[in-house]
Amino acid sequence: MAEELSLGEPQAAAEPEKHERPIAAGEMPLLRIDSVVKNFGTLRAVDRLSLDIRAGEFFALLGPSGCGKTTLLRMLAGFETPDQGRILLDGEDIAQVLPHQRPLNMMFQNYALFPHLNVRDNIAFGLRRARMRRSEIATRVAEMVALVKLEGLEKRKPDQLSGGQRQRVALARSLARRPRVLLLDEPLAALDKKLRESTQAELIELQRRLGMTFIIVTHDQEEAMTMADRIGVMENGHLEQVATPRGLYEAPSSRWVAEFVGDVNIFEGESQPDETGRLAVATPEAGTIFATQPADPLTKTQVCVAVRPEKVKLSRRGPAADAAHAHAINRLEGVVTEVSYLGGLTVYRVKLDSGAVLRCSMANTARLDTDAYSVTHRVVAWFTPDDCVVLER
Repeated sequence: MAEELSLGEPQAAAEPEKHERPIAAGEMPLLRIDSVVKNFGTLRAVDRLSLDIRAGEFFALLGPSGCGKTTLLRMLAGFETPDQGRILLDGEDIAQVLPHQRPLNMMFQNYALFPHLNVRDNIAFGLRRARMRRSEIATRVAEMVALVKLEGLEKRKPDQLSGGQRQRVALARSLARRPRVLLLDEPLAALDKKLRESTQAELIELQRRLGMTFIIVTHDQEEAMTMADRIGVMENGHLEQVATPRGLYEAPSSRWVAEFVGDVNIFEGESQPDETGRLAVATPEAGTIFATQPADPLTKTQVCVAVRPEKVKLSRRGPAADAAHAHAINRLEGVVTEVSYLGGLTVYRVKLDSGAVLRCSMANTARLDTDAYSVTHRVVAWFTPDDCVVLER
């Protein structure tokens, strides 16, 4: 799917609101998951989970293996039945509705193509099961083939296709019945990195042009951050946080979320307000760290300070004196112990004088960076109170 998908005329709509608007108070969701529970023997895979998803949203369920995200997706598809709770689509409870009777469709991780059927017949399979007329099936299949750029491959069997082409066939088959919601279970896991990245962009464009609701399950943080309008992070059958990608990364609700989503430096300590209204956190590893007061009042004095590696700056002498005075810069000294060049950025590990290790990532803005730091260089690492997120332990 390297070339742009030809999707016909886009529906009249406002400009995409990707990564911006959560569901507003009072807005009726397309899909409401209400206190859903699913047990497998003594294991509670999904534990009283509630979630609202609006029409036209690209939503990602993100979490480690075994957290319950695929079980939740299978309940939406109808392949599993909740032990408790409701699944409402446009206000109607579909928890007991059979899978083929739901206006939802699921694209499986392994694509689940029929090896004895060619591309055309794989795409048409669900339409035939729905007893559509032959002429309508032929028209719909032709639309789907054009939609995912498979013209000329209609007679090929799955084993005659590349991984990316099989992925397109599975997508076309999932879309052929024009579901209200498309469920995607790690659909890009089998693709190589380059093809996965191009397919991500094309799925976003496809979803926007069709105006359809997509729900994707993934354990790939970058994939979720790239594609989704909102992300629900799951652990042990619970939703730990639901937010936009930016909100999730910049304002995690807990230490677990901060450590799961991206890379982060964590300092534990005891907090107390300082005379300027900021929060002073006394830590054994970094001394006193000054942080901006969190939006929600703290209920404990034992807290941790989270600082993303890209917020940490390195220099040989530290920030200018006037900047340090104006912003109460947090200043830590140490020695570079590891340098990882990743093309667009360089990741440094700095062993602080306290013995703690601090991670810093800096963008490579020049082709030849003569000012880069090397192992054994002594440096000053610094960051501002606004760069810090204070979380209760």
